[in-house]
Amino acid sequence: MGDVNALGAAMAMMDWDQQTYMPRGGAEARATHLECLSRMRHQMFTSDEVQKDVVDAVAEASGDDVALLRVIKRDLDLATKLPSELVGRKSKLAAIAHEDWVAARSKNDFKGFAPTLEKMFDIAREEAEHLGYTDHIYDALTDQYEEGATAADWTAMYESIKQPQVELVKAIQAAGPIDDSRLYGDWDKAKQSEFTEMISKAVGFDFNRGRQDTAPHPFCTGWSVGDIRLTTRYKPYLGSAIFGTLHESGHGMYEQGSPKAWDLTSLAGGVSLGFHESQSRTWENIVGRSKSFWVRFLPDLQKAFPAIADLSVDQFYRQINRVNPSLIRVEADELTYNLHTLVRFEIECAVLTDELKVKDMPEAWNDKYEKYLGVRPTTDSEGCLQDVHWSMGSIGYFPTYSMGNILSYQIWNSLQKDIPNTDELFAKGDFEPVLSWLQAKIYSQGRKFTPKQLILNATGEPMNAKYYLDGLSAKYHELYNI
Repeated sequence: MGDVNALGAAMAMMDWDQQTYMPRGGAEARATHLECLSRMRHQMFTSDEVQKDVVDAVAEASGDDVALLRVIKRDLDLATKLPSELVGRKSKLAAIAHEDWVAARSKNDFKGFAPTLEKMFDIAREEAEHLGYTDHIYDALTDQYEEGATAADWTAMYESIKQPQVELVKAIQAAGPIDDSRLYGDWDKAKQSEFTEMISKAVGFDFNRGRQDTAPHPFCTGWSVGDIRLTTRYKPYLGSAIFGTLHESGHGMYEQGSPKAWDLTSLAGGVSLGFHESQSRTWENIVGRSKSFWVRFLPDLQKAFPAIADLSVDQFYRQINRVNPSLIRVEADELTYNLHTLVRFEIECAVLTDELKVKDMPEAWNDKYEKYLGVRPTTDSEGCLQDVHWSMGSIGYFPTYSMGNILSYQIWNSLQKDIPNTDELFAKGDFEPVLSWLQAKIYSQGRKFTPKQLILNATGEPMNAKYYLDGLSAKYHELYNI
């Protein structure tokens, strides 16, 4: 398993390099390398020898090894259903597709990207058929990201939150807009980088075991608890890099919090994408968009950018929490965010079942944005070309973002029972008690428990959207005086 992990680490490092530093001319060779490594890793993992060793080890296992073998068996069950040729072909296409996507987004050229995207959805259908499903083709794909999840589960999740959120958005729109135009401008990238690294370090990301770079689409990756990589990007909205960094720092601290004893094993890292997203959203929204956070850090930001020196904490707090249905998911306010992922979920399902052709995706995307958010993209770059995920073959992924939003408030509710004075702590720049609580309850658990068991352990109940809806309602009723 150490050899399997090492090959996976090499692939992850190559992917990080491709998205940050690799020259465009390296794409073809990188695709060939990743195809080879992914095929080798898959063949090694699914070998008869490994399968026999796992069966033999289960009979002798005790302690944490029982959990380790449960995780390996699940991963092995999924992997053995997929031919190595298909795994290699997907990796090669993903490397090529990433470069095609970058070029298409910059040129607003969906038509040129569509044939590549169609191939990726074809591969997704192949994967689903090999993995098997009972009710919906989406079930086989989404289970790889969130154990046991189905299209029906995601539909029920969205139904539980959609109407209350739509009603709250309407009430906010009736109350009148918050002007956040002061946060748009030509901001110095070096100063943004310095500030974002400062706040990332302040909340607990360890730069002795990580670093931050730039990428077309922010992400977090890593290959051991001692080497976690964050990325961010700089745009005319000042909050873009700030909240992008806090978001990825949440992912990074989760990975850095994995027990050293489990490093390079199948128990290391986050238990699921939904849980991972709960932590990125916690640090981005619950912590980073709180007024108390900016009591501490607004003076530093104003020193770096004197153009906003006259903004009070109250004014800045209102502006960074402005609710405004918009086009770009990663820069959406936390209230309308789930509508962005809902669009993607519905389009994925429709394409997979041939109800929607890839070539017709832009029009369907734009129609759904108009229906759910009341805005319509004028270009495909701000529409269906904005996300990197489909070019990577991550189909079945997007609903885990909304799951993370729900879990973040549920976990935070339990945390505040033990640490009721978080606002006081944040105003002083003290994040250690919160990080330690999350470390004990979530990060140090790695993949030892299933996602459903972990939320029970941490909060005493299954996933429940009540805390999310109540938290948003309280926050935005106060902000907008409604």
